[in-house]
Amino acid sequence: MNIKDFSEVTSLSPHTLRYYEKIGLLLNIQRNPSGHRVYTSRDLEWAQFIVRLKDTGMPLDNILEYAQLRNLAERQTLLEAHRCNLRRRIDDELLHLKALDKKIDYYKNQKSP
Repeated sequence: MNIKDFSEVTSLSPHTLRYYEKIGLLLNIQRNPSGHRVYTSRDLEWAQFIVRLKDTGMPLDNILEYAQLRNLAERQTLLEAHRCNLRRRIDDELLHLKALDKKIDYYKNQKSP
């Protein structure tokens, strides 16, 4: 798959894909004889995981750290710490939602003049 198609499938811009390759987040990208990048299904799976981690709020530095780890226990520990942070954020967001619902209910129950 070329960079244009890969970009569309992953929702990552070609610029972002090149940047990820430059910083070592996307490794071993194959090239065709003319030098253009050729992405594989394995690259797609990894890029989708990167997007998932970013969408859950993991900083790029932590994603890069995860990618560089070779010890499975260390990778697991990093993901467990991220999961803990994500759960905390979700709990906070649920409290915010509850407060908003309460205020909306208050306005709904007010009588119009």
